[in-house]
Amino acid sequence: MIKPLNNYCLLHKEKVEDKMYGSIVLTKNKKDDSNSATLIAKGEKVTSELLKEGAKVIYKEYSTTSFKDGDEEYLLIKDEDILAVIE
Repeated sequence: MIKPLNNYCLLHKEKVEDKMYGSIVLTKNKKDDSNSATLIAKGEKVTSELLKEGAKVIYKEYSTTSFKDGDEEYLLIKDEDILAVIE
């Protein structure tokens, strides 16, 4: 289990699959990438009551540290760089 420290949040980035139409493969490129993810865990200094585990959030582009654990992609981000909660 990954436990973020201080005011950092751990986000899970949804895996986007390539789509295939006949023999044409449409790949997901960076331009179409969404800046949303699911909040998995938060550090002890995160005070916002809106940031709960399982919440889908929108975050600032280029404000994350990404890493992979097996096939899963995770992001670490400061709570102040989370812009909104999707309800």
